[in-house]
Amino acid sequence: MRHWQSFKIISPEDLQTMLQQQPALLLIDTLPAEHFNAIHLPGAVNACVYDMTFVNQINTLCRDSGAAIVLYGSSSNSLDSRTAAEKLIADGYSNISVLEGGIDHWRQSGLPLEGDTETAASLTDQYLLKDGSYKVSVPESRIFWIGRNPNSSHYGTVLFSGGNFTLHGSSIQGSLLVDMESIENINLKGDELEQVLITHLKSDDFFYVDVYPGARFDIPSGRLNNQAFPTVPNCELSGMLDLRGRQNHLNIEATVVQGGDGKLHLSSHFELDRTLWGIIYGSGKYYEHLGMHTVFDHISIELLVIAEKS
Repeated sequence: MRHWQSFKIISPEDLQTMLQQQPALLLIDTLPAEHFNAIHLPGAVNACVYDMTFVNQINTLCRDSGAAIVLYGSSSNSLDSRTAAEKLIADGYSNISVLEGGIDHWRQSGLPLEGDTETAASLTDQYLLKDGSYKVSVPESRIFWIGRNPNSSHYGTVLFSGGNFTLHGSSIQGSLLVDMESIENINLKGDELEQVLITHLKSDDFFYVDVYPGARFDIPSGRLNNQAFPTVPNCELSGMLDLRGRQNHLNIEATVVQGGDGKLHLSSHFELDRTLWGIIYGSGKYYEHLGMHTVFDHISIELLVIAEKS
């Protein structure tokens, strides 16, 4: 055994011995309930470290701060059980051990598990990107925008009218269709200026919706990095954005994951220089003495796209 930050790191063999010699040992699985229900160490109880109530759950299970508690998580790649140990030590527990390598190390050591290994494997595999064609779910997808000037900002949404993606290995292609008629403002909701702003945005000063009611982002050459962590961008979308009758190249980073619902979830946030598409109202690059009519050139864009297997 070795000590680290006031708690012990123990091997699977150490834990097996402890379980045989200390019947009162409290063995805690720190992973989410769905994983625990699929597979866990014999005799373990579940308290997910990701839950805000984790420490309260342990307090309910064991009020004796000196009791022997062993925590385990997923693998040596995850800080789940170590984080749990730090939380419990901060709460006053003093006899905490952590299983080195988590449930993966226990399994690799050939020690028994309870549950269904195939079900547990599917919990991991369900988030892997699957090749195939996907159709954008219009009701679930949207674009969030923020426009700014020196004194304030406005924000709102725009809806998609359609789109599709095709995934194959490390490549992603497709297109996104945007309904510019659907542009809405959120921060002025209910104010008499709300419609004034919407009318302005739809006019020829900005998106000229009467003439250009839609926008389109065609992506002929996107790249996926299937080895990336699921909480960082793992995709580069490279294509042509057709907006207000002009086409310009657009290259953005995105995060694409396979949701538990089997749908493709794509998210991205970036700054769009509107002047590249001829939207120059209030831009200091084209006008002087703008005063209160100054509008910053960049619009903050956040994409949320949900696509179903087609």
